[in-house]
Amino acid sequence: MTINDNEIIFGHSPDADDAFMFYAMEKKYIEIPDYSVAHHMEDIESLNVLAATGKLPVTAISAARYPDVAEHYRIMSCGSSIGRNYGPMVVSVDPMTEADLEGKRVAVPGRFTTSWLLFQIFGPKNCEPVFVDFDDVGPAVKEGRADVGILLHEGQILYEKLGFHGIMSLGEKWHEATALPIPLGVDLVSRHIGSELAQTIADASLASINYARAHEDDALEYALGFGRGIDPEDGKKFVRMYVNEDTVDMGQEGLEALNKLFGMAVERGILNEMPKLDIIQAN
Repeated sequence: MTINDNEIIFGHSPDADDAFMFYAMEKKYIEIPDYSVAHHMEDIESLNVLAATGKLPVTAISAARYPDVAEHYRIMSCGSSIGRNYGPMVVSVDPMTEADLEGKRVAVPGRFTTSWLLFQIFGPKNCEPVFVDFDDVGPAVKEGRADVGILLHEGQILYEKLGFHGIMSLGEKWHEATALPIPLGVDLVSRHIGSELAQTIADASLASINYARAHEDDALEYALGFGRGIDPEDGKKFVRMYVNEDTVDMGQEGLEALNKLFGMAVERGILNEMPKLDIIQAN
């Protein structure tokens, strides 16, 4: 676990929604007493892999990864990426139906991502995963290395502009099956740093999210610097999709959604057993 010289390292993705949430910390409008804050930015699948080591005191991960890293981390009630009737999008170059997915090669943005877990739950069982970096999903489909792909981040709202045909929204599939919000990502705090500091970190994370939402224009201007060229209106739409009331507090519905996700994975033999969800409530 990395806390050196009173520096707390936050692991998160270099995406506009995460940048928006950490804006107030980066600008020091919100601080953690006696500690400085640093950022370890990698794509979510790299963070999923790193979380197994327990090295980072705070990190974002895919919700699907939590059962593998629960020994090291607790889930913060704030900071989650939760959608309501939207989520990762399965796309192709040529028009295709869900029935056409049978036997296809699927470009997947990481073995441990929630998008892959959702596809295993709702998609055909005989597809061949092609695991690639999240920013290589589109090229893999266009170049024929995969027949279809699962787009994350801005890609799920920009897929038509990027030249793709939408086949299946995993967020809509989830909503139809459960009527619950879809838990895509969660923010974790280490079990190994002590409960008092963990609580302080959770409280500061919540304060940073609330500050950004209260100062949206300034926070968006900062965040869109991480938007990979996305135009301001699309960027605002994307950030608002994943920094919302559920991000402020996942609440009982968020907890139910996580339990439902893992329960469905157990039913389908993807997980061996239900993980125990350990939530630290931010105030």
